[in-house]
Amino acid sequence: MPEEIKRAARTATVSRTTRETDITATVTLDGTGTGSISSGVVFLDHMLTNFCKHSGFDLVLECRGDLDVDDHHSVEDIALVLGSAITEALGDKRGIGRYGWAIIPMDEALARCALDLGGRSWCVFHAEFNRPVIQGFSTEMVEHFFISLSGTLRANIHLSILDGENTHHKIEALFKAFAYAMKAAVAVTGTEIPSTKGQI
Repeated sequence: MPEEIKRAARTATVSRTTRETDITATVTLDGTGTGSISSGVVFLDHMLTNFCKHSGFDLVLECRGDLDVDDHHSVEDIALVLGSAITEALGDKRGIGRYGWAIIPMDEALARCALDLGGRSWCVFHAEFNRPVIQGFSTEMVEHFFISLSGTLRANIHLSILDGENTHHKIEALFKAFAYAMKAAVAVTGTEIPSTKGQI
């Protein structure tokens, strides 16, 4: 890692408070893979802890949401805050790889992720799940999580399940594929902004 890049701590804290949720997240990109997650949605905590472990990011996240209504607002707003925190931590994105991709197996499931931190938001998602809910987490919210994340992360995110039957395995493989793709995309590999435009 170039010395002038290494000295800058790539970390950020973002808070968001609405009538539906109150969230604070601190992200450190060059971390040890440690997650301290309290979202109120048990399965989402598990997925974000896996994301930290496999991306190398450190994440401290606390959410108080209207789970008496549904998990929708908490899951959506956590994605928005997480994307904002990563974007802030990246700064001008000088020297990063920008692109990342991964194909991750988990038993019978196989997930693929490709992404671009190029400043434009888009999400393409191809996955179907046999179970509607896992531990308070609506599986329809997996797609919505990544759509919301792509907005504040300002990233193209393409996610697909290539094979699999078990819903837990498929969702976990998707989060792990995203983690490894992000690990590559944020890695500092040079000193220039990775765009012919001169900015991202």
